[in-house]
Amino acid sequence: MELNYEEMLKRVYSQLPPEVFKHKRFELPRTRSTIAGARTIFFNFKEICDILNRNTNSVLKFLAREMATAGTMDRTRAIFQGRFNTDTFERLIKRYVEEFVICPICKRPDSKIVKENRLYFLVCEACGARSSIRPS
Repeated sequence: MELNYEEMLKRVYSQLPPEVFKHKRFELPRTRSTIAGARTIFFNFKEICDILNRNTNSVLKFLAREMATAGTMDRTRAIFQGRFNTDTFERLIKRYVEEFVICPICKRPDSKIVKENRLYFLVCEACGARSSIRPS
């Protein structure tokens, strides 16, 4: 059974999931936050977590650790102790996306975080790559 390159390529493409062929632009909405006294309220926190396809607790934990403050969830918004401007949230969300969402191989945002034993892996649902990551 001898196959030429074109036939093998068609066979491989037929076995890939359809999401691989869709190229839509990955865009996050601008963060909306306000300072209320000694607290900062991040209004569209849940919306951003849903777009990233990440658990709100892990994103909240990442932001709180990076800003060295306490953070809590209140329905769809996050509340942080301290005064932080919108640019801080924008920068940290961008860093979270680069570290824990975007696949380092194919640069697509279609990924999930999988924990095996004590190790965390970023598993890409588009290309199937597995990359080790630090705990978020």
